[in-house]
Amino acid sequence: MKRILTLLAAIACTLWYTQAQITLFVCGDSTAATKDISKGSPERGWGHTLQPFFDPAEVVVDNHAKNGRSTKSFVSLGHWLVVEDRMKAGDYVFIEFGHNDTKVGDTVRFTTPEEYGRNLMHYIEIVRTKGATPVLMTQVCRRWWKEGVLADSHGDYLTECHRVARESGVLFIDAEKLTREWLTPLGDEGSRKYFMNLPAGKYPSHPDGKTDNTHFTIEGARIVSRMIAKEMVRIIPELAPHYREHHFVVAKDGSGDFFTVGEMINALPNFHKGAQEPIKVLIREGVYEEKVVIPSTKRNVHIEGEGKVVITWGDWAQKIGPAGTPLGTSGTSTLYNCGENITIENITIENSAGEVGQAVALQTVGTGTQVYKNCRLVGNQDTLYIYGVGNRDGQQVKENQHCYFENCYIEGTTDFIFGSGRADFVGCTIHSKRESYITAASTCKGQERGFVFLSCRLTASEGVERCYLGRPWRQWAQTLFINCHLGAHIRPEGWHNWNKPEAERTAIYGEWGCTGEGANTGERVKWVKKLMQKEVSAIISTTQVPEFK
Repeated sequence: MKRILTLLAAIACTLWYTQAQITLFVCGDSTAATKDISKGSPERGWGHTLQPFFDPAEVVVDNHAKNGRSTKSFVSLGHWLVVEDRMKAGDYVFIEFGHNDTKVGDTVRFTTPEEYGRNLMHYIEIVRTKGATPVLMTQVCRRWWKEGVLADSHGDYLTECHRVARESGVLFIDAEKLTREWLTPLGDEGSRKYFMNLPAGKYPSHPDGKTDNTHFTIEGARIVSRMIAKEMVRIIPELAPHYREHHFVVAKDGSGDFFTVGEMINALPNFHKGAQEPIKVLIREGVYEEKVVIPSTKRNVHIEGEGKVVITWGDWAQKIGPAGTPLGTSGTSTLYNCGENITIENITIENSAGEVGQAVALQTVGTGTQVYKNCRLVGNQDTLYIYGVGNRDGQQVKENQHCYFENCYIEGTTDFIFGSGRADFVGCTIHSKRESYITAASTCKGQERGFVFLSCRLTASEGVERCYLGRPWRQWAQTLFINCHLGAHIRPEGWHNWNKPEAERTAIYGEWGCTGEGANTGERVKWVKKLMQKEVSAIISTTQVPEFK
């Protein structure tokens, strides 16, 4: 009975969530349409690039705009019926036509201005009868310059659109005015790159080049969709909480600026200043099979994943690289983050090589601060390498890296969290896939902190029953578990000295306030550090998101 009630509650929540979503239907022509990207064309409609400006969990863009359609052909070819069937109360229907209504002699598409106006009114009336809200839009401006002046290519159709909006009292976006005000100061030559004016030999989709002053390139569409999204928010206040804006968007469906994470990284400005206003990047849902390097010149960047975002690669230490030698552990990473003041959120970073020895998913490098929230680090041996400034074998360093992991999932087999930098893990799940060692710190001599696990949960795969909390890769290793839940797979002795008796005198390994079957410290190794309440309080108070400077 309890299971049935739980299922019914889940179904009810799902239905409520689905109904709570707002759908923005886009009805229009090629200037708004979602384009075919299969051959690498840079052409985009503004509706194609609109979704990244809204949280898809709350606002869904349903783009029905089609190439070559007019107010007449959008109905006669069956597109409007699809929209009519799908729309519901609370949705918004954006209507933008006019480019193809003007085509005299085309019996499928041509309408007189009067017929165009009547068609717009017909759309508006149907939307209202369905309980949805119609939004009328003027046509976006073409890039038609005549004697230094941006010419009007819509004439009476533009006038008619304004009349219908005024007399019907419909919500209204003057897209022609918005785009004209954008293009005018750019001038003839400055506006060229935002339209499909392509050189020969650059794009496989257009090997001979192209001259097109009606349709937008990726950059042009992104600018126009930003303008329109802001107008949507202005005239529809309920959209405001769900509006978001990013400097760059990565999307496999062509709705962003780039298809790959690597392209985005290359486009980031170097030595970006202003920690209070970081560069904001959105990576839309998808699996990105690529090896990614964030160099040290990239600073003050916030990278956020939308939905299930996976960055995956499959190098391993003994794999022979292009130079004819094994890659080694440091050469295997899927993602190298050498940047400073970098935040990565809601992203899975995976090394897909399998159990083939050392194979790093994420390697953090340098002396900067890095933050990871709600991320998944997936691999086997050596999943997470907090490299910092590297292993110093007893040498002191003036400065090392500080990484902060919040609500992350980290899995692996052997030494799957290792390295010299400082790393704070807060509210994370640390999952052992094999009976081995969880951590292998190589903290530098004199370093204030190594690894601190605060309020984390240590779990294990089925059949995994005997794991060490850690062992010292280098003599001055530091690893602490505070207020964590330790599963039954943690060995009674807790820690291993890696057959280095000398490390027992210098390593700082300790636990405080932990719970769970693996938290009994009665049989721990004798050289584990006895933590004091004052010391623990100081650690907890400083285990927080680092301030970017």
